[in-house]
Amino acid sequence: MQKITTFLMFEGKAEEAMNYYTSLFEDSEITSISRYGANEAGKEGTVIQATFSIKGQEFMCIDSYVKHEFSFTPSISLYVTCDTEEEIDRLFESLSQGGGVLMPLEAYPFSKKFCWIVDKFGVSWQLTLLS
Repeated sequence: MQKITTFLMFEGKAEEAMNYYTSLFEDSEITSISRYGANEAGKEGTVIQATFSIKGQEFMCIDSYVKHEFSFTPSISLYVTCDTEEEIDRLFESLSQGGGVLMPLEAYPFSKKFCWIVDKFGVSWQLTLLS
């Protein structure tokens, strides 16, 4: 086995999501992107396949041209360990905007500050403050 990469399937919002995520985290970038052209299976300009990285963690994503009966679910989430209260507060505000809060940002027995949220694209995030 060579490696394991997190794969995210969107429906027409892959590029918007990548731009959003890479704007929120330092040391993040879109590393490759290929788009559908005219007369191809997907809508012209949407993402056939792309990769981006957040803090060295690589992600792959696509825009599915097939409508599915499923989407993202909170049973899989991206877990982020934050160094400062300012960082966790900023990420909570940004990522929860237009999404939803599954567990509010507060103290829990397992973390002095933690939250579990779903962003505007349906991706789940767990944020915790490094103690």
